[in-house]
Amino acid sequence: MVSALRVPGERMEAEVAVIGGGVVGLAVAAKLSEGTEGVFLLERRERFGLETSTHNSGVIHSGIHYPPGSLKARLCVRGNALIYQICERYRISHRRTGKLTVAVGEEEMGELERLRRQGEENGVEGLRILEGREVRELEPRLRVEGALCSPSTGIVEPDELMGYFRARASERGAVLMAGTEVTGLRRLEGGYEVRGISWGERFLLRARSVVNCAGLEADRVASLLGMRVEELGYRLHYCKGDYFRFDRPPVRMPVYPVPRGEGLGIHLTPDLGGAVRAGPNAYYVDRPSCTVESDEREFREAIGRFLPSVSEYRLIPEFAGVRPKLQGPGEGFRDFVIRHEEDRGLPGFINLIGIESPGLTASPAIAELVAEIYDREVRG
Repeated sequence: MVSALRVPGERMEAEVAVIGGGVVGLAVAAKLSEGTEGVFLLERRERFGLETSTHNSGVIHSGIHYPPGSLKARLCVRGNALIYQICERYRISHRRTGKLTVAVGEEEMGELERLRRQGEENGVEGLRILEGREVRELEPRLRVEGALCSPSTGIVEPDELMGYFRARASERGAVLMAGTEVTGLRRLEGGYEVRGISWGERFLLRARSVVNCAGLEADRVASLLGMRVEELGYRLHYCKGDYFRFDRPPVRMPVYPVPRGEGLGIHLTPDLGGAVRAGPNAYYVDRPSCTVESDEREFREAIGRFLPSVSEYRLIPEFAGVRPKLQGPGEGFRDFVIRHEEDRGLPGFINLIGIESPGLTASPAIAELVAEIYDREVRG
């Protein structure tokens, strides 16, 4: 059941309104539209995926960094397999590079062993600890005590992956609306009223179900329905990371330090064009911004621990990205929230909150989970 009306200002009817057109929203729309007519995808920016989805390292993560049993662990490992299947079948630009997580000194080797055990418990295959000599055979410029090698790590072109999800959603009949910001949500009998502005014009959509994939704005969207985001632990914190590009590539594969503090540490990641970028760092901000604010000296100091020759390279500011974290500064691990909010008086409303890294890798697996929740709990 879907109206063909797409003119802003006219009332439209939908089965499912997916709010947010980043990689996760696109994947969810593509998956839901497999068995559901009347899927609408609403994205406030003029193009899909302009925020977190394209301002990241483009890494296909293996799943070693997340606590066993968490959604991040489970969906990352499943998403890793699915992304390689999608990329190989549909010729999406990617490369299975492998990754080195490096220990600079003997005192960090225990952390590599912990990550190896955690990764294996999460279902990551092929993990092994390398000695410094073996690391230098793979990456001659590194000077480390050892490394954890994760062969299932890779890189992907996020724009092409999103293009695939967008094409799949569109060919299955989903209505994709960029330039469309949701400003109001209201619970109605049998559904929801979704109001907003589409390309400067008011629009009104009635949907039986709503999926909140709004990324950096997900807590705001939840609050439109009266959800007390502070009390529920849904308030998002903006964690920014800057990236610099090397003037020539110092490594061939992703190189990560042992994680310390916020994020996974400043790491080195090649892209599909042969360049290598450094980043991101991690610092909390009040509002999102794509401007690089960090001093390159922070990056040189961090990278120099495992790449002493960093002084031989120029570092060129490239871009910044912002992660929608549920944990604030100094707080412990927080998992993805992917939840049908029926028990809070919102039947048919599925919340996705705090979808940060490894959201790109996990996107097709997140879409599978949302479709399972929709089929089991919403459509019945």
